[in-house]
Amino acid sequence: MDVKLQEKLDALPTEPGVYLMKDRRGQIIYVGKAINLRSRVRSYFTRTGDTRVFVSLLDELLGDLETVLVHNEKEALLLENELIKKHRPRFNVLLKDDKQFISLRLDRTHAYPRLEVVRKYERDGARYFGPYSSAGAIRETLRIINRFFRLRTCTDHVLANRKRPCLLFQIGRCPAPCVYPVPEDDYHRSVDEVVMFLEGKASELVEGLRLRMKRASQDLKFEEAARVRDQLQAIERSLERQKVATTDFKDQDVFALHREGDRILFYVLWVRQGRLNGGQAFPFGSQEFPNEELLASFVNLYYDQGSFVPEEVLLPLEPGDGTEGLEGLLSERKGDRVRVLVPKRGEKHELVKMAEKNAEQAFLERRRTKDETDQVLSRLQQRLSLRNFPRRMECFDISHFQGSAIVASQVAVTDGDADKSRYRKYKIKTLEKQDDFASMYEVVTRRLKRGLEEGDLPDLLVIDGGKGQLASAHAAMKDLGVETVDVVGLAKSRDLEVFDRDAERASSPERVFVVGRKDPIVLTQNSAEMFMLTRMRDEAHRFAITFQKQVLRKSRVRSALEDIPGVGEVRRKTLLRHFGSLKRVNDASIEELAEVVGPAMAERVHAGLHGHLDEEDEDPIREASLDDAQEPANEKSRGGSPHGTA
Repeated sequence: MDVKLQEKLDALPTEPGVYLMKDRRGQIIYVGKAINLRSRVRSYFTRTGDTRVFVSLLDELLGDLETVLVHNEKEALLLENELIKKHRPRFNVLLKDDKQFISLRLDRTHAYPRLEVVRKYERDGARYFGPYSSAGAIRETLRIINRFFRLRTCTDHVLANRKRPCLLFQIGRCPAPCVYPVPEDDYHRSVDEVVMFLEGKASELVEGLRLRMKRASQDLKFEEAARVRDQLQAIERSLERQKVATTDFKDQDVFALHREGDRILFYVLWVRQGRLNGGQAFPFGSQEFPNEELLASFVNLYYDQGSFVPEEVLLPLEPGDGTEGLEGLLSERKGDRVRVLVPKRGEKHELVKMAEKNAEQAFLERRRTKDETDQVLSRLQQRLSLRNFPRRMECFDISHFQGSAIVASQVAVTDGDADKSRYRKYKIKTLEKQDDFASMYEVVTRRLKRGLEEGDLPDLLVIDGGKGQLASAHAAMKDLGVETVDVVGLAKSRDLEVFDRDAERASSPERVFVVGRKDPIVLTQNSAEMFMLTRMRDEAHRFAITFQKQVLRKSRVRSALEDIPGVGEVRRKTLLRHFGSLKRVNDASIEELAEVVGPAMAERVHAGLHGHLDEEDEDPIREASLDDAQEPANEKSRGGSPHGTA
């Protein structure tokens, strides 16, 4: 071990805090927290019989170590969470922001409350129900509520401004409080019933509905009695499908994990009011640290994303530093006491066992999926005669607009899934005019040079194009001496000439060009191998077009202001930063411009921009949406070989 690193290990404090492990290049690879920093960090170097890959390579991989001291474990949890989200270390479990779940929100302070679908819990006094594991589950729940409980579905704005009732009133699914004077007591009775239904309080709800049905029948209100009867039957059928998990009727989240090597899967089972409400699996790879550390880190990240905090959190094992810090943090987030338990017997232990079975099953299903992906990649390797197993693939595409704004994209796939951390955009630097072959040579050269410096080369390069583009990429590889990477070209199908007017228009199949082979390889067009390649090629094309639109919009902004004498780079950025877009600069008065650039320059800018901006340029500095426009006509025209269409 490096002498300086050994000195840091010897000088580690015994106080609580967070430690950051860095590799030889200074990149943070792991963030952890501990009550006793010295004991925790030194344990990685003193363990015996530990076969985990990371620990065995720690001496070689670790380049530096930093620590941040805090007062207690709760502060360490908070800091660990922030640092993981900021640095996204390689060996930490990372939750994406889109992992939040769908829930229902009910604000009972409104005169006529309604259910809202939300993805985040807030401490705003409203009631939250869920989470729901899928959109289908929440749609089914809302369907029953809308049909039988008749709460409004419109927004507050619509409620305040509607002049006549909508279709839902006509079909008997809303009492139309927007137009008619619906008694608040009657409406809130329906709200109470909705709350009981969502909480799973079957006996109380059913008893109340049966009493209402009986009274309506006695008062000869047979239509109302029939409606309550239908409501009662639908609710009983729905509640029958909900399995009672515990007898104490608490809100609980039950965590479990299943691990094989460096692959780990966490499973969260949701129990609401003693009834199973669903669950979700979270798979991760390249996780070499102990289960106790990973579990505590995952639970912390899970609730930091705005997930509902229940009364109890059940864990399958004791976290590395105990449950006290996590319990205090979750109680603070909820605003009420939260218990974090590791049950050893009884109903709660059975819930943990149930979650562990779900974790194992979800892991096995994903392993089967991985095995299927490996089979597809193996067939692709055999069919294209590749030297490498194509586990890490990258696809390149060149895009231009009428010969200008030449850009390129690099998209990546790892084990059959998109690896967006390895996506790259390129501006062509060596060319002023369109030349697809030279552009491809430049992009592949830049990618491989970086890969050689960082020791990061893919197994397979897929070039969007035919023989010409493939030859350019291969030339770049030869010039750099790269012989360990496979490269192929993927050419799109082309429309074929058909002389029979009554015949359907025909097209050639997708073709794969391989270096040293004259004729292309035609894979089965509907095969999984072909689908994997074409999906990657289409993603590269989409990524390139999106980047090209951004470049074009920025160039229009730059040229429109730079044509004005006296407006340089600094003033241009100042104006755009202040007003937000060129359209707003154009619409600004001389007085408004003068507040930014002074009276004299304001008159010059106003005169230079007045009348030179179209409505379609309303917000040119906003990033282009992936779906907001069709590709410009003749946006891409390939030259060279007739096989080079793309």
